[in-house]
Amino acid sequence: MSTVFSPPPAPTLAIDGSELRFPVRRLYCVGRNYAAHAREMGKDPDREPPFFFSKPADAVVESGQDISYPPQTADLHHEGELAVCLGHGGRDVSAEDATALIWGYAIANDLTRRDMQAEAKKLGRPWDLAKGFDHSAAIGPVHHADAAGSLNRGAIRTYVNGALRQDGDLSEMIWSVPEIIAALSRSIALLPGDVILTGTPAGVGALARGDSCAVEIAGLGRIENRIV
Repeated sequence: MSTVFSPPPAPTLAIDGSELRFPVRRLYCVGRNYAAHAREMGKDPDREPPFFFSKPADAVVESGQDISYPPQTADLHHEGELAVCLGHGGRDVSAEDATALIWGYAIANDLTRRDMQAEAKKLGRPWDLAKGFDHSAAIGPVHHADAAGSLNRGAIRTYVNGALRQDGDLSEMIWSVPEIIAALSRSIALLPGDVILTGTPAGVGALARGDSCAVEIAGLGRIENRIV
């Protein structure tokens, strides 16, 4: 097939312990999946079913890479999260069957232009650009599910310049990973290469130029990026 210009390369993620790469098809995110974070955002976590937003696949940036402070914001926020990487697809998948779709897990940082998001919410407008800007999804190496285990509990922490900002546990998720996959599969057909960011604990906060932001998840190690 001929195209009018050469298409950009498909985004990929590193795989822990392998020279192979994990191809990224789509990047989905779950909103307010930790009760404490939902409350700090002014919402009641007990009344809200899971909801999703997306980032472009090419928003992915790897650990160790510098991230340019994005334009049109004065309030860039970090959000440390567990990323779930799918190796199989499905539609209307049950929570009981959802685990079979998982290829592996990774650490992620869902960067957010918080002031832009707040203004869009106030005006009742979409907030896609508050979440889906260039290099807004820092994601570390993917760990195969066989090695990582189920990851239904374990510490998740975010540090800025070495200071602890977020300190949560994966067991605090309102909706478990299988429930998240099942819910999303009712809206769209999931396919291999889809990556789902599963929400962030309380303690999100601002980043400035020169800051180094690190996210750790027990069993998956650590990612770190500098804001420039």
